[in-house]
Amino acid sequence: MNKKALILDFGGVMSRTLFETHNLSETALGLPEGSLKWLGPFDPKADILWQDMQNDKITERDYWLQRTHEVGTQVGQEWTEIKQLIQATRGANPEAIIRPEFLHALNILKDNGIKLAILSNELDLFYGTDFRKKLVFLKEFCLILDATYTEILKPDPRAYIDCVRQLELKAKDCIFVDDQKRNIIGAQNIGLECVHFNVLLPKKSYSDTLKLLGLKWSKN
Repeated sequence: MNKKALILDFGGVMSRTLFETHNLSETALGLPEGSLKWLGPFDPKADILWQDMQNDKITERDYWLQRTHEVGTQVGQEWTEIKQLIQATRGANPEAIIRPEFLHALNILKDNGIKLAILSNELDLFYGTDFRKKLVFLKEFCLILDATYTEILKPDPRAYIDCVRQLELKAKDCIFVDDQKRNIIGAQNIGLECVHFNVLLPKKSYSDTLKLLGLKWSKN
């Protein structure tokens, strides 16, 4: 095994997407079941705004700001910041939105001494600073690099370069995992080997990641 570190995006990779947790969101917001109809990658043909984002007509933040406005209106509030949507739907029980596949893979990675890092564009911006305190597994990460503070967003090459530098490794020593294609391309451009995480197939994505690290997905 020649890889020494795994760099993970947070939203979509470690946590389930908002699309996957509409039931939890509707409960948290006091909305009737089925009120939230946008499904992003789970039904892209029915989500024109998602298609626009994937085609780089709008940014990811543009997408979520529009959804924030819409959901705010549904609950009778005027929301102007994405964190208002995220914190209202996910703040009370953050462990419920963490992927079980991630937690399983984490145990394998820990047992094999792989260095772990998070490279996120908006971890604290979207979730709030208290969110991290509720996730005990974050202590296993030697580095959390968040563009909320660095203001250098993926796919800017500086984001990946800074992450690798702080890990005291070279790009060839690391695997990078993200669910957004543009971020994968940015990582590849600086020499990182990547897994384009498929939110439709999380177990396979983690299994593929472990394989690149010379590890195997063991049965639960």
